[in-house]
Amino acid sequence: MLDLVLPFVIMLILIVAEAFVLQYIKKVTVNWSDIIFNLNSGHLMLWLFRGLELVCYHFVYTHFSFNLFIHVPIILTWIFTLLAWDFGFYWEHRLHHKIPLLWAIHMVHHQGEHFNLSLAIRNSWYSSLTSIPFFALLAIAGVPTPIFIAVSIFHYSIQFFNHNAVTPKLGLLEKILVTPTHHKVHHLKDHYYANHNFSGSFIFWDKLFGTFETTPVDKTITYGSHGIMSQNPFWASMLPFMALFNIPYSPSLSRYRLPHGLLVSGGLVLFGLVLSYVYDYGYGYHNVTMTQYLLFGSLVLGSIALGGMAEGKHWGIVSWFVLCWLIPLFFAIFWQWPPFYWLLFASLMTIHGSITYVMWLIGKYHVN
Repeated sequence: MLDLVLPFVIMLILIVAEAFVLQYIKKVTVNWSDIIFNLNSGHLMLWLFRGLELVCYHFVYTHFSFNLFIHVPIILTWIFTLLAWDFGFYWEHRLHHKIPLLWAIHMVHHQGEHFNLSLAIRNSWYSSLTSIPFFALLAIAGVPTPIFIAVSIFHYSIQFFNHNAVTPKLGLLEKILVTPTHHKVHHLKDHYYANHNFSGSFIFWDKLFGTFETTPVDKTITYGSHGIMSQNPFWASMLPFMALFNIPYSPSLSRYRLPHGLLVSGGLVLFGLVLSYVYDYGYGYHNVTMTQYLLFGSLVLGSIALGGMAEGKHWGIVSWFVLCWLIPLFFAIFWQWPPFYWLLFASLMTIHGSITYVMWLIGKYHVN
């Protein structure tokens, strides 16, 4: 399923390229740990729920559609979907800032303190689920599923671009489209600015509904959001709900500091395994096998273990080491000879886990 994997590969290349431009050309300090968290913030769970979103959309379209576009010229259907999708996203996004339960999901995206391309993919595990009721209206109206998917890709591509930190102002486009200049305002830590510029692709929704705001000129630029943060994707997705329902949480102290090189390389290897999973199984909703269940679970646990290491937890290194050896063992039991890309990334993961564990045992990491 190369068509599903290729966008992820392009995305990864652009994220890494931007980070190098920022660090080595613009001389901006890049927080690589933050980039790795953004990259691995539950991507398999997000992928699973994104597939569920499409399944739900197609089900509604098949069984409950009014078929309003059967006799409409196809070009008008495309234009309607292009605008209606973005209109729906505007209100979805705005309500995620107004309704506490929805904000508990969206908060994870806003907790990123560095504005760059990787921030675009920093999300709660559950972010795709809350999109379902908003876009189901398009299915009820009768927008065919392939058109919905194509328009979604277009809009999400613009939203990804709007998180980059290297693009200057774009002249006339600033009056029509959402640009990084507009979206930076939305990610400011100041609550007033964070509650403006909700549009996804077309900035005129904000201007129409009175939520447009320009970049402050007399204010220190600080990105992020309030609340307890975690480098563990599980806790990152759960802590906002715990705060909402007043469930106490006391984070334990970190015991060591993992070198950035080990954290970055581990994150990239794990992401390579995620790409292998997507390539083999796609959204993974048909003819699911035990092999697929075990692979999916192992990769989710891998992202949690990586988060534990980023936070300096002993269990993070131990569980990462165990997983790095369990996955090759899993291949030996269930696959006599797995595809080369699985072998490549699994081997790299085993090497990485072994080096990380041995260096920890001999006390090579800075102890906090």
